[in-house]
Amino acid sequence: MVFQLKRLLYFPIASYFRFFAAIRLQRWHPRIVVVTGSNGKTTLLHMLESQIGGKAKYSHHANSAFGIPFDILDLQRKTLLKTEWIGLFLQAPFHAFKNPPKENLYIVEADVDRPGEGKFLGELLRPEVVLLASISKTHSMNFDKLVEQKKFSHVEDAIAYEFGYFLEYCQKLAVINGADVLEASQKDRTKAEIRVVIKSDLQKYELKKDGTLFAFAENTYRFPFLFPEEIFYTISMCKMLTEYLDIPFDPKFSRFSPPPGRGSVFQGIKDIMIVDSCYNANLASMTAIIAMYEKFPGDEKWAVIGDMLEQGNGEKEEHEKLAELLAKQHFKRIIFLGPRVKKYTYPKLQSLSHEKISLDVFLNPREVLDFILAKSKGGETILFKGARFMEGIIENILKDKKDVAKLSRREKIWEIRRKQWGL
Repeated sequence: MVFQLKRLLYFPIASYFRFFAAIRLQRWHPRIVVVTGSNGKTTLLHMLESQIGGKAKYSHHANSAFGIPFDILDLQRKTLLKTEWIGLFLQAPFHAFKNPPKENLYIVEADVDRPGEGKFLGELLRPEVVLLASISKTHSMNFDKLVEQKKFSHVEDAIAYEFGYFLEYCQKLAVINGADVLEASQKDRTKAEIRVVIKSDLQKYELKKDGTLFAFAENTYRFPFLFPEEIFYTISMCKMLTEYLDIPFDPKFSRFSPPPGRGSVFQGIKDIMIVDSCYNANLASMTAIIAMYEKFPGDEKWAVIGDMLEQGNGEKEEHEKLAELLAKQHFKRIIFLGPRVKKYTYPKLQSLSHEKISLDVFLNPREVLDFILAKSKGGETILFKGARFMEGIIENILKDKKDVAKLSRREKIWEIRRKQWGL
């Protein structure tokens, strides 16, 4: 009942904040770039910031029908607790008439969590440029009803159509992923110029223990982070935008650091190497990260794999596909965490796996932490990918506790929830 009420009130309440955000946006009148897609958009936002710097304002930690109006109005949710809402409602009218930001360029990360969100945000932003990184089955549970109502044949089509609103409202330039069939299905909705990033642009991809190399015809890019091959689309889109804006491009990405939980590498206790890609997961992002990790040099490779949330009617199918993907890898140990991977992925992988691979499954992240502490002999590389407070596990096995600040979900509400799980 409470969940249904939240769904019914989501856009009416968001419209209150959008009304005042539109006033401030009209007074500000910046050039707007929307960075969107199911996967890769936050990394792209950080890459753009490393190139463009103080010439733009960026919508960090704000990509929804609430978050973006809050960002425009300079309203901040610091704790994510319910008590913040009273102040937000009272402040919104006054913030609409504050002096607008000094930057004349606004780079906005925008997501589509539910039907109507792409249209809601597209109408507000009417971007000059759209960078559409990818489209895949994310937040699927919110789109299942559109398939049940026979408005779309598949949930992917419903999600793609919602992302397509950003193309529809785009004014001048849309950059899309040429390998993404779902993106291609929406490109006719825009009157803007379309530029396509294609895989043949990438000549070499190389993964080493100390980072990742991407070689293009015109340049080679090296990062001290572990990135999947698909990041080359992100690099290309970043370069295209700087050229469009006539801003100098730094091929060394010297000011870049990835957002938390997306390919960061940390030194752990017992000489464990931690690969932190735990922030959220769907089958597309799982596929990219697991393929990357398979290429990673090392003999003692472990993976902690968590649930893929909000998969809706496709939950069983997506988690069984994950098992089929993992069956092709050569990891020494896979630790499953969560009710979905326990119910679907673990038994499916047991039936598929023909190699000597250790499989373990837990429901509680504290149990996973205790298991790693007990079973690690030292020197392992451990990949973390999926839901269920994995950042709390990582926090407890870091060698340098200062690295905690580089992990995801640092807000008060997440600290409270991790403690409830014994982390």
